[in-house]
Amino acid sequence: MQNVILVVHLLLALALIGVVLLQRSEGGGLGMGGGGGPQATRPPMTGMAKLTWLFAAGFIATSITLTVLAASNIDGRSVIDRLGEPAPTAPAPSGLPDIDSMLPPPASDAPLVPPRAD
Repeated sequence: MQNVILVVHLLLALALIGVVLLQRSEGGGLGMGGGGGPQATRPPMTGMAKLTWLFAAGFIATSITLTVLAASNIDGRSVIDRLGEPAPTAPAPSGLPDIDSMLPPPASDAPLVPPRAD
């Protein structure tokens, strides 16, 4: 369930980025350069602006959902509390050769080879 919501969240993020980049720039960044005259009203929302709001609402909803799901999966202990515990180890997979059988023999087991006299 959490993976499905995460995939939807990522798709919404990409769609939101794409829709924002496709919108036409209206200039006057941060509301600067405009007069306070009668033309200071906002034009009606375009389809792209409505789509941006839809994707933003979905993104926020999936963010909150993922946060709630993550909070329900915790065990109530902080990371600091878990520092002294040994890390859980996974059992060795069966069917694989032992690592010691793949290493070369130690030097004490090596045959003695007389030095060459040149």
